[in-house]
Order: sequence, then structure tokens, then C-alpha cells
Amino acid sequence: MHHGKVSPQIAKGLLALKKRIASANIPSSKLDESINVAVWNIREFGKKKRTDAALHYIAEILGQFDLVALVELRSDLTDLGCVLRYLGPSWDIVYSDWIEDDGGNGERVGYLYDRRAVSFNGLAAEVDAPRTKDGTEFLPPKSFWRAPYLCSFRAGNFDFVALATHTRWGDSIEGRRAELQMLADWVDTRIKSKFTEDHDLIVMGDFNVPKIGDELFSALTSRGLKVPKSLLQLKAGDMVLGGSNLGKDARFDQILHLPTLPENFTKAGGVVDFFIDDAHIKELFPDSNYTRQQFSFQISDHMPIWIQIKTDIEAFRLDQIVQDGRKE
Repeated sequence: MHHGKVSPQIAKGLLALKKRIASANIPSSKLDESINVAVWNIREFGKKKRTDAALHYIAEILGQFDLVALVELRSDLTDLGCVLRYLGPSWDIVYSDWIEDDGGNGERVGYLYDRRAVSFNGLAAEVDAPRTKDGTEFLPPKSFWRAPYLCSFRAGNFDFVALATHTRWGDSIEGRRAELQMLADWVDTRIKSKFTEDHDLIVMGDFNVPKIGDELFSALTSRGLKVPKSLLQLKAGDMVLGGSNLGKDARFDQILHLPTLPENFTKAGGVVDFFIDDAHIKELFPDSNYTRQQFSFQISDHMPIWIQIKTDIEAFRLDQIVQDGRKE
């Protein structure tokens, strides 16, 4: 981390934040053996200028991971550029374009990654809704409000595709359910194609699903996507939480996968509680009487969800070859 010369107040805030991060019990990743992957909805990141303190705090949180899917990244990337400087020269990002209309909300999706642990494999694309022919045009009967964004990566000898999205909110539960079902159907169709870049797929994002097991979650997981075991019960260290929002009562944010290599996922996973509660806001922003909402526009109203993934899978691959040979 390259925080540089900061004010005594920011230094004190960073020390308090480091204690909160340490309580999440994130294990260190090991080169060519494991990576720590996270998804974080950083509230409207780029819409309104953050304070210097907030940018240092955001960088400190992001720096705990090797690959982070960012949602609610906005059209203005100035603050992101500051965060990248604090993270240091080994960090890079791949990001989508923004969408201007109200549904798109001026949002992008980005993948922030440390090149010492993760390399970008070349595939980067937005997911198009399935189209049908209407006269001479090919049009989707339904649309993603914000197109999911996928990229291919490699860590160790593990190649994988990451897909991240921010599902619509809106007034209609049915509209949200239909979009989640469309995403599940798209994943199922694409993963079965012989031209698929890689069958190891990690799906992340803010899906606006209030709880695991409801009708929205059922639509999202109807085609085989699963929550890794370590994230079924969401924990910040030893503390069980009801959700990754600041109220800790909604499971909007998820990391899911198709169980092609379930052994890849370690027992380590959880959430980073950088907030704790309203009484602790002053520790990070001593000169500001921020409400919870004001605090959320400085750091976020969502906390990062993370998981550790094994990337040394050669033994598993070789064992599968042996097992397949015995079946012939």
C-alpha cells in the first residue's frame, strides 16, 4: 500500500480501519496457490467527490484482496485513479463503459486486480440479452438494466471467467426476478457452448436479493449457480451477520459459482465489516458529524464479500484424467 504522507487524523483512521479489517480474519493468499476474490458495491463511486480520508480507506479495504469486482462504479473515474495510486504500481483494472439512461444509472462494472497474483487473459465483454428477430431487426424482448460484464483471468494454473453485475432495483419484484432468471438462463446456455472460453465461472455482484432462499434467489440459482459453503452463513470474523449492507440484514451481494471444481473454494470466506455501527463513524471521520447515510456516500452502504480460492489445481486435474480413463 502506498498511502504516502497523510494527515495525523487520516493515519489514526487508517489504524482504526486496519483493526476492523483484521477482525474479518482474511487469510493471506499464496502466490500460485490461492487468491482472495471479493465483490464490492462502492456506493455511486465517481458520482460525488470523496474526501481524501475516504479514498485512503477505500484503497486500504481493496488492498486486502487479489481480485475485486466493483459495481456502482460511475462514469467519472477520477477517484478510482486516486485509489489506484494508493494501491501501487502492481494494480490494474479492466472496466466496462457506462450507460447514460436512468436504468443504467451511469454505472460501470470493473475488475481491479493485483498483477502479482492475477493476470488478465484477454476476454472482456458485456452480456447481451437474448434477441429475437422482428422484421429485419434483432431485438431483446427483455433487457438488462445494466449489462453484466465478464472477463477472463488466470491465477496459478487456474483459468476462470468472472462475471459481475448490478441487478435492477425498480418497483417491480417480478421485473427483478425476470432479469435474474434471464441471467441464470444465459449462463446455462453459454457454459454449454463448445466455444466457451472457460467452464470455471465465478458470478458476483449486487443482485438485490434480500435473502437466500426467496423467489429472487431461486431464480438466480435455478440453472445450477451455487453459493460456496463458506458464504452460506455470512460472517465477519466470528460474528454472524444477516447481510452485507450496513444494516446487516440483506443478502444483496453474492459470490456464486458453477460447481465444476468445488474443491477450489477453501473454507475461508466472509464479509469485511468496516462500519461496525453508527457509534464508530467518528473513529474514521472525527471532524464530521456524518449520519449513516452520509457515511455511506464516503465509503459505501455495502460491505465487501470475499472468498479464498485455491489456484493450484494440477493434482485435481490429473486425478480427473485418471478417473475418466478408468470409465473407458
